[in-house]
Amino acid sequence: MTHPAPVRGEHLAAALSLATSGVPVLPLRAGKVPFGNCLACEKNACGGRPNMKTPGPCLCPRPCHGWAAATTDRHVINSPEWGYEWRLAAAVAYHPGGAGLTVVDLDNADAIAWAEANLPATRTVRTTRGEHWLYRGVMPSANAVRPGVDVKSRMSYARWLGPGTGTLAALPDSVRDLVVREPAPVRPVRVSVPVPAGGGRCPHRSPVFLERGIAMAEQTITAASSAVHATVYGVFLAVLSTHGRCGCLTEAHTQRLFAAAGAKGETARHCEDAWANALTTLGL
Repeated sequence: MTHPAPVRGEHLAAALSLATSGVPVLPLRAGKVPFGNCLACEKNACGGRPNMKTPGPCLCPRPCHGWAAATTDRHVINSPEWGYEWRLAAAVAYHPGGAGLTVVDLDNADAIAWAEANLPATRTVRTTRGEHWLYRGVMPSANAVRPGVDVKSRMSYARWLGPGTGTLAALPDSVRDLVVREPAPVRPVRVSVPVPAGGGRCPHRSPVFLERGIAMAEQTITAASSAVHATVYGVFLAVLSTHGRCGCLTEAHTQRLFAAAGAKGETARHCEDAWANALTTLGL
């Protein structure tokens, strides 16, 4: 990443340059807050929740909020929906995990002193109050892992403040150890769909067809480098549209799909919501 930090009026050009380098980007409005990614959610009008009343993700056809909106797709970045937002943008943000990076966000002088004493040297970027230390590698994100220290990688975004200085180092265990979590169990949704006459056997050629479809679905999710929410939902929709009425999908199949999504940073709750939304869309 060798791009200069943008100033107002240059955000779109900087975003396109970053996207060309494989860095997923999104616009930020004043206060470091993301815009919505569609006109229906302009200024986060839906609050990220259906009807502003129930918990869960926005029900728009595309991911609208935060890190999930980050993309390297120049057509999306140049789209009319984002054109208005880039004109009002106060900053460019990027999804570190989607770029294969982890950012250790050091918010003050004490945090920087701690990092200098405990973390390996790497590329650093000056921020308003401290520094970003960038490492090559991806891990879960977490806030307040130490006083004045956040970790931003998967399912997070960071402001683009320039390329920084120094050589990019590999993500060390000393940073991974800052985020100690038990792995979230994969909790597949039990599929309840009508079973057609014929004992529920899949009418599509042979069981190999189903196995191949599940394997391709896993590969599609694994290969996603941006818009992970949309990819997972699209895969679930495709699988259910083909096999949702056959009665051939089992809990083992859904567990495989959920596990692939979990490896990309999706939570069990996100998977369950996407699966339920796909069922609803297909009338299952």
